[in-house]
Amino acid sequence: MASVFADRPQKKLVLFDVDGTLTLARQVCLAALPHAVDVAPEVLDTLAALRKKVVTGCVGGSDFVKIAEQFAVPNSGKTVVDYFDYTFGENGLTAFKLGKPLPSEAFIKYVGEERYKVLVNFILHYLADIDVPIKRGTFIEFRNGMINVSPIGRNATIQERLDFQAYDKIHGIRTAFVKVLQEKFADYGLTFSIGGQISFDIFPNGWDKTFCLRHVADEGFDEIHFFGDKTYQGGNDYELFVHPSVIGHTVKSPEDTVAQLKEIFKL
Repeated sequence: MASVFADRPQKKLVLFDVDGTLTLARQVCLAALPHAVDVAPEVLDTLAALRKKVVTGCVGGSDFVKIAEQFAVPNSGKTVVDYFDYTFGENGLTAFKLGKPLPSEAFIKYVGEERYKVLVNFILHYLADIDVPIKRGTFIEFRNGMINVSPIGRNATIQERLDFQAYDKIHGIRTAFVKVLQEKFADYGLTFSIGGQISFDIFPNGWDKTFCLRHVADEGFDEIHFFGDKTYQGGNDYELFVHPSVIGHTVKSPEDTVAQLKEIFKL
């Protein structure tokens, strides 16, 4: 490969979702969780072994700061960009290649201030009227490439997140919310994508996880693999999972990711 990745034996790129695929949703990397120390080293060691064979990258819907927090392994001296060749925050709107930033895009420039205010005002009214078991703080989080909406608020504790996830599976709170927004703002050119445990993302059409592919096109990889847990239609891994140039793999947990990597890439 006539590139900075010429040392890799295989001209392949392997991309990973973050939450539920490499880490527990909105928690730190498994290596930092005391109850998971027997699993965490295997996750990171497997990624390191894989990187000796192919090019790797992570694609998170969260902003770069949150992704970095999830990989802030104590006393490691490393950041998230040290574990991957490509690091994509907000589906690739914020991107790094070998630790160096790549060009970014902005949600607010695409939508415009006036249309954005109409959208946010509607969401706030809907949130005020919605009935869920608990409400905490940060119901709308503004990011560079999208906005994230949570019916219970992103300040919820881990247990509160788990409780809401179980409640949402029964009552379909996020699904109903998204359906209303899709109908109300059909002319905005936006995608509404449910991901994680407690929220959904709103971003311009085409700014889903396939956006990251724009940053890797120049390398001309023979194969691009993607591992994600929310690969069903409506999940935030779906578009990249079914992309014609991508070989998609559905995983159930970080442990499952490790098992599949070992089998597929003979690690």
